[in-house]
Amino acid sequence: MIKLSNRLQRIADYITTGNRVADIGSDHALLPIYLLQSGRCPSAIAGELNEGPFQAARKGAADAGLQQRLEVRKGDGLSVLSGGEADSVTIAGMGGSLMSTILEAGDQAGKLQGVTELVLQPNVGEDEVRLWLLGKGWQLCDESILEEDGKIYEVLHARRSQDAAASNEAVYDGSFLPLSWSRSELKGLLVRMGPHLLRKPTPVLIEKWKLEIEKLERICKQLGGSDLPESAVKKSQFERDIKHIEEVLQCLPTEQR
Repeated sequence: MIKLSNRLQRIADYITTGNRVADIGSDHALLPIYLLQSGRCPSAIAGELNEGPFQAARKGAADAGLQQRLEVRKGDGLSVLSGGEADSVTIAGMGGSLMSTILEAGDQAGKLQGVTELVLQPNVGEDEVRLWLLGKGWQLCDESILEEDGKIYEVLHARRSQDAAASNEAVYDGSFLPLSWSRSELKGLLVRMGPHLLRKPTPVLIEKWKLEIEKLERICKQLGGSDLPESAVKKSQFERDIKHIEEVLQCLPTEQR
């Protein structure tokens, strides 16, 4: 059985056993190969747009003897999928904006028909993915964060559920944080930083947002050297952003800080 990176293993661990999976942007198809070899999934589709990874995925399926259960398709996003072909869809290793665009286009085209589970790993822009899931009525069941090879990744696990609206309302209720912010401000915070992640903070989560503070401080320093009025406005906005992040970090358990 192939061995996955920690990032891909985290994605694999979220997949419901017995589900048919479609891995979009599959690269070398390592994830679906593992899911089939481990017996977690009975069949899989690997979608890849670029010729090199597409051929690598086909070779990987052949080398593993999985051509009968792993279908490698070339195409853009969810266009490789037909409604009803998969129970779980995984998308990893791209920006949240692109991921949301792919999900929206696929949803509009009926490609997510029959799909009951999404496991998503955006490299950046996690808030955009959370907003898309909220807007489309997907229940955000869990999130995790990990560091590998000097990079920090977040993995989001969502399901279709009749109780999604009530569940999401509870998940995005920020009253567990001792902050004197409005309800809408707290919800915006949870969309940005992760409602599940903030409820179970880890050192990696703290590290991510301390790095974000450092980045914003560098930007503020650069803006401070400008005489342009708009630079002063941006600097003030970033300083306010830094203050908000610091307030949140101060709320989290001291052992994680």
